[in-house]
Amino acid sequence: RNTTPRTNIHRHLLPRPDQNTTQLHPLLNMNEPLLDNSEGQLFLTEAFKVIIEEVLCKGTDVKEKVCEWREPEELAALLDLELRENGEPQHQLLQRIRDVAKYSVKTNHPRFFNQLFAGVDYHALTGRFLTEALNTSQYTYEVAPVFVLMEGEVLSKLRSLVGWAEGDGIFCPGGTMSNMYAMNVARYRAFPEVKLKGMWSLPRLAVFTSQQSHYSVMKAAAFQGIGTENVFKVKVDDRGCMIPEDLGETIELAKSQGAVPFFVHATSGTTVQGAFDPLEPIADICDRQGLWMHVDAAWGGSVLFSKEHKHLMRGVERADSVTWNPHKMMLTGLQCSAILLKDTTHLLKHCHSADAKYLFQQDKFYDTSLDTGDKSIQCGRKVDCLKLWLMWKAVGSKGLEERVDRAVAHTRYLVEEMKRREENISSPFYLTYVFCFCSVEQPLFVNVCFWFIPPSLRGKENSPDYNDRLSKVAPVIKERMMKQGTMMLGYQPQGGRVNFFRMIVISPQLSHQDMSFCLNEIERLGNDL
Repeated sequence: RNTTPRTNIHRHLLPRPDQNTTQLHPLLNMNEPLLDNSEGQLFLTEAFKVIIEEVLCKGTDVKEKVCEWREPEELAALLDLELRENGEPQHQLLQRIRDVAKYSVKTNHPRFFNQLFAGVDYHALTGRFLTEALNTSQYTYEVAPVFVLMEGEVLSKLRSLVGWAEGDGIFCPGGTMSNMYAMNVARYRAFPEVKLKGMWSLPRLAVFTSQQSHYSVMKAAAFQGIGTENVFKVKVDDRGCMIPEDLGETIELAKSQGAVPFFVHATSGTTVQGAFDPLEPIADICDRQGLWMHVDAAWGGSVLFSKEHKHLMRGVERADSVTWNPHKMMLTGLQCSAILLKDTTHLLKHCHSADAKYLFQQDKFYDTSLDTGDKSIQCGRKVDCLKLWLMWKAVGSKGLEERVDRAVAHTRYLVEEMKRREENISSPFYLTYVFCFCSVEQPLFVNVCFWFIPPSLRGKENSPDYNDRLSKVAPVIKERMMKQGTMMLGYQPQGGRVNFFRMIVISPQLSHQDMSFCLNEIERLGNDL
């Protein structure tokens, strides 16, 4: 046992006033800062020039490529990914930045239609830069006073668009996490003992969602111990919308199997077809059954800005919770996702709090209700509200409404152009979307799904190998467009439909010329198939 007096211990640890601190460690001069601010700031200035040139100028220019495709082995060699013992000079690091930008996919490019995000808003991007520079965590007022207040204001405004005067919420790292929050809080409301006693104290639980809902529902059920076999899939109509009558029947089926229903997951804007579930009749069923109703509006929530299109989410105010991803249609940039709750009894905090005494002391000198971190399952939490707030300040709700309306208008132009070409007996395009499966004249949202029919398959729909051959068309065209770098859009099979293209039309940098280019380019890339 060490019996050295405490004062002597401190004396041994601290350098003498006359002692050169470099003697403590020959590699360090403790009288000088380890990092040179002036050198770092100069590097940052030069790096920003590269980013603006390569990502924001070239990356938004239609004359430039969407991507510079390389095979993995070649790309790894070009980037020189190995991490070494010694650092590199600044001119070499700047070249590294150029290489990263050059070989990355330009998601800001007007001809990037591949995902549910695209384009760039420069006000939001400024907010992202500022967020990174300030580098704080969104859990207490003492370390993030500006952002605690800002997050509260932004969440309140989003809730008002849903139709709630009061409520709760939090920004999350993506829509999957937002959906997980909703399921977890719903289970806690139904069975609060689960927080202390765990799943052994609960009956078999049942979750209900549509056949075309996001896969995060399955992930949430697995992650929370509910089990994917207890996620009951509800049938959809030709447009991909949940059939309320089948929801009611499926709930009764689950009950007959001994399961206890507690959570209905509706969708406003499905990933592939862009379908909106009918919220009013779903809410009626949830009210009768006493079930938590969640609306996954990660993709479609932005229609609430539009007077013309918000009817797609009629009845959303009757939900208990809503997921909304502004990083998609609103262009805040990844990531920006909110879970919104109607609840005013602090369920979110009661469900997730752990009362960490080193963060959430109750004897602080300010109002501790401003310490919102215990609502979250995270400890450190990135600031995601600033980019949305700054963009909203810049363009206003009217500007965001215009973006939604413009995206839908571009979509309708694209569809009309396809239908015009379809009138040609040798048309290469066949709309898989609502057109060939039901009588709707326009898509509900900004997802356009279609097959390209190459010359060798036109007029041969009744051939026994038609579907097998058609399924190979989209993957080949996708490979060609990526290797040539001309554009990007996705494809997938769905149900009994073989591979078809899904084009997402949201970027404010788009024009009608880009719509026409897309169709012409697909024809060019696929006419020899």
